[in-house]
Amino acid sequence: MNVALYLKLVKSQYPTLFKISPYTTTAIKTSLTEQCLAHPPLSSLWCGSLLQSLTNSKFLNQGNQLHAHITVCGTLCQNTYLSTKLAAFYAGCGQMDAAQVIFDGILLKNSFLWNFMIRGYACNAVPLMSIVLSRKMLYFGRKADNFTYPFVLKACGDSLVVEIGRKVHGEIVVAGFESDIYVCNSLLAMYSKFGDMGSARKVFDKMLERDLTSWNTMILGYVKVGNPQEALAIFGIMAKSVLPADGTTLLGLISACAKLAARKQGKSIHGFVVTNSPALCNEYLINSLIDMYCHCNSIIDARRLFEEATFKDSVSWNSMISGYARNGDAFESLRLFCRMVIEGAETDQVTFTAVLGACDRITALQFGMSVHSCLIKKGFGANTIVGTALIDMYAKCGCLACSCFVFDKLPEKNLVSWSSMISGYGIHGMGREAISCFDEMLTNNILPDDSVLTSVLSACSHAGLVAEGKEIFRRMTKDYDVKPTVAHYSCLVDMLGRAGHLDEAYELIETMEIKPTSDVWAALLNACWLHRNAKLGEISAQKLFDMSSNEVTSYICLSNIYAAERRWDDTERVRAIAKGKGLRKTPGCSFVELNKAVHTFLVGDRIHPQAKKIYAKLEDLNQRLKEAGYIPDTSSVLHNVEEEIKEKMLWDHSERLAIAFALINTAPGTIIRITKNLRVCRDCHTVTKFISKVMHREIIMRDIRRFHHFKDGVCSCGDYW
Repeated sequence: MNVALYLKLVKSQYPTLFKISPYTTTAIKTSLTEQCLAHPPLSSLWCGSLLQSLTNSKFLNQGNQLHAHITVCGTLCQNTYLSTKLAAFYAGCGQMDAAQVIFDGILLKNSFLWNFMIRGYACNAVPLMSIVLSRKMLYFGRKADNFTYPFVLKACGDSLVVEIGRKVHGEIVVAGFESDIYVCNSLLAMYSKFGDMGSARKVFDKMLERDLTSWNTMILGYVKVGNPQEALAIFGIMAKSVLPADGTTLLGLISACAKLAARKQGKSIHGFVVTNSPALCNEYLINSLIDMYCHCNSIIDARRLFEEATFKDSVSWNSMISGYARNGDAFESLRLFCRMVIEGAETDQVTFTAVLGACDRITALQFGMSVHSCLIKKGFGANTIVGTALIDMYAKCGCLACSCFVFDKLPEKNLVSWSSMISGYGIHGMGREAISCFDEMLTNNILPDDSVLTSVLSACSHAGLVAEGKEIFRRMTKDYDVKPTVAHYSCLVDMLGRAGHLDEAYELIETMEIKPTSDVWAALLNACWLHRNAKLGEISAQKLFDMSSNEVTSYICLSNIYAAERRWDDTERVRAIAKGKGLRKTPGCSFVELNKAVHTFLVGDRIHPQAKKIYAKLEDLNQRLKEAGYIPDTSSVLHNVEEEIKEKMLWDHSERLAIAFALINTAPGTIIRITKNLRVCRDCHTVTKFISKVMHREIIMRDIRRFHHFKDGVCSCGDYW
């Protein structure tokens, strides 16, 4: 009989029963006693059946009232049957404290009661108590069965008690439940939570029967541990069975494709959904497909799916905003955010983190400050994740003082927050401040991980703090128990190379404990270019050619080394090889923000609406700088042409166009902020120092390596970059 019918029958005989509060004050006890005298009490069997129905439907309030009634009427007194039902009811409703009190008062506990209590604790976030009860159950002579083990295994997985989980697995084998599909599925889930997919696979392969849960658990488990290839392989086996994929299967597969950036497989799954299971195409699946396409650098497919979606939630918007930022179109990322706000979609910490990341890619400081104001109004000002993104944005937009302010105001600083602040000091050339921040972090009993150590080593490299950097590298293993990675070796090679210790850097590469990657050799090659060392440059370049033949930067760097030594034949030979491989140099590009709009300038750009004014300003600047003592450094032009042509080529560089535009459109004394996608050349560096002095402007320029703060004819880098 269902619960509704039970309630109808009871209310017909006891019309006021369910209007009485379950609390046991004196007045309520009196009221209940009067009612019991007026009506005969419900029978034990009827109460038990009613409790079972209330347990199934989880009607807690009615169960409380029935509990009060049978307590006052005396029906519950020394009634093991009803006490068991009542304990099971509270456990089923998640009221484990009440269930435990009744459970402790029952002398003869049957397997049904033990299982309900174990299940209750396992399903209500108290897994350790579930495990303890299962041990007590065995101690008191009750055998665990196929209803017990699934919840004990769930508790083991949730609490990550690996050894106990393996012991329970052994008990399952001995008890003969290894062939039970529900027990096996619970084993798969437990090992998946442990991250032990090897053991899960052994259980899976031995299963005589598998249901959809079995396959989904394996697919999601492999995705979770970072083995998406195996997840797709499992689906390949599943496809040969008669079981159809459901929404969970498809979500797991789409996630695997996203991690692998496997656009072809992801598109096939998308087609499978549209063709065979359109009913499964809900907002969760669409959001996963959008995210997958973004991770596969297929932003056009993602945008098409996004625009076609009838329902767009914050996840949809966030995927697209972060997708554009990740795929190098920060401008569209910011435009989408503006549209999101206009359309009234709900913004969250993921939104703000993605937008702030887009701002720092194009140095959109004014836009970033507006976002900062918006997130404070939304209540995210004290959020550690958003705060860390703000620190990073301000640092990469050239406003280190704002980074420090946000950092100091953060109520809780995690390891990533410290790493962002250290990195911020580093890219601004403030190596000693970075080390001081690192030491403060240690004082706060926060041990560094490999990411923080990479940040502080990079800071030492930017500031030329060789001795300090070598000491931190030495302490990595000894004091912090961090094994050096390729990133750490790359920072150390870069640090030694920048300082001119090229032979020491090469020796370090030759004696590394791990195999050097292209990043390590690239660090040495860049140092060879800075210090005009053709011999080591050729060795480094050849290593890079062997590792990544489709990377153009190594060819450019070697040809530049040859050009600096006027080895024009070698220069042309390397450039011809790169051209033959279809490799093209990234054109120089600079950004400057004006009134929350970002203006872009390419080398020799003449398509800007103010192009005539910009070039006229450059002519004026050229004359004024020469009067102030500027002499062009044509060594930066690595082409075999006349000196006069070289000088003209220098004035077409994108950062000079951006500076001229800023001088025309901003008031005197306004700080000029420029972002360049390549390393600033020596002559542009010199010119910018002169402009800062002649025009009485502070100019903050961010190139691909670091920040330069130009003021009164001096750069913060001390000409070390």
